[in-house]
Amino acid sequence: MDNASELNAARQLVPGAFQTPLRTKLRRIAVWSAFVLLTGWCLWDFGFSPSRIMEGLTRFGSVLSFMFPPYIWQTWEEWSEILKGLGETVAMAFMGTLLGAVVAFPLAFLGAKNIMPFSWLRLSARRGFDALRAVEQIILALIFIRAFGLGPLAGILAIAVSEVGTLSKLFSEAIENTSKKPVDGLKASGSGNLQTIRFAILPQALPVILSVILYNFESNTRSGTILGIVGAGGIGFLLADRISAYKWPEAWSIIFLIILTVYLIDGLSGFLRKRIIGQDDRKQN
Repeated sequence: MDNASELNAARQLVPGAFQTPLRTKLRRIAVWSAFVLLTGWCLWDFGFSPSRIMEGLTRFGSVLSFMFPPYIWQTWEEWSEILKGLGETVAMAFMGTLLGAVVAFPLAFLGAKNIMPFSWLRLSARRGFDALRAVEQIILALIFIRAFGLGPLAGILAIAVSEVGTLSKLFSEAIENTSKKPVDGLKASGSGNLQTIRFAILPQALPVILSVILYNFESNTRSGTILGIVGAGGIGFLLADRISAYKWPEAWSIIFLIILTVYLIDGLSGFLRKRIIGQDDRKQN
């Protein structure tokens, strides 16, 4: 008997095995119908239309036309203003990331399963991390601007508070994902909990933790630009000023400088990650 005959015989014996159950069909129809209806409602409610899209693309093209040739400031006073704002943004990202990492590092041990045996305390810490991450940096910046006034201090605090939630979660995951073999070896030799953390867990987790810090510093440099737009100082304030005044050539030049700064920070971060993680690998070998 060939395969086709065997298949037909099996279909006659158990026809239900070769058919999709009615409940599954109805569920699929309901899911796809909800998806199509939700997508259609969003397109209608948000005013999507071919004419509006074409009109927007035309206006956007006129804005892009100011990109080249890039605007070059002619006096040192103009350059100093731009460079000072750019430096404030980088410093704001650096200080915010540093403060967030300093606070997040000890808190991460509360959320690590292999460190904290009390589930109620570990889950409470993780929910606290989630609560801090749930509030956007721009919202935190507006709150701190109200409390401390305009300037980079509000941006630093906004980045720091947000980073506490993000870095604590990432640090705790890095600690949890360490190998248990060094831990078991130290415990077998009579080491205590602190010695086990110091000599078995941290050497494995620190390269990952440092890599996360460097990446978030790069990310916060971009975020610092947005925070400056709402009054937290830095290059974002100057960018918002140029855009509101319709000085698009200057605005695009500022954007190019921001992109260049992020490129430089990314290159430096990659170099540091490679050096530090490479050194760690050599030590283990």
